[in-house]
Amino acid sequence: MAVKDRDRFSTATRLRLLGEQTAARVYRSQTKRQDRRSRLTGRAALLALVLCSMIVALAYPMRQYVTQRAQISDLQRQQEQARKRVEQLRDLKARWQDDSYAEQQIRLRLHYVMPGETGYIVVDPGTAKQSRYDLKAAHRPWYANIWDGVDKSDASDQ
Repeated sequence: MAVKDRDRFSTATRLRLLGEQTAARVYRSQTKRQDRRSRLTGRAALLALVLCSMIVALAYPMRQYVTQRAQISDLQRQQEQARKRVEQLRDLKARWQDDSYAEQQIRLRLHYVMPGETGYIVVDPGTAKQSRYDLKAAHRPWYANIWDGVDKSDASDQ
């Protein structure tokens, strides 16, 4: 027994046993890691594949959704502008239905006068000389005035 006990406590034997135990632990831990890695890698690959598939499947519908929402907001804006324009035109139509407003506009725009009234148009002499319808043009035939207008526009292009 003394030899066996001595052999059991010898440094070489202890180192050999320690090395074997360590090698066994390392081998077991590497095997477990490889098992875990291989399982996680497969799971991760499957998860990545599912996520990529979902992203690809949802990309086009999301793009269409965003585009359609933009179109809807543009159409709502156009509709609101059209509604305001219709309201303005209704107001204008209602004003023109009033005889006093129509008479006022006819007098203002067409220079009409009522029977018994005298109409005057005041012409500023400074603007009349610069205008193509100056005082000299009033005493000439109409076709001469038109021809002068053509000549003036032709001269301004050159």
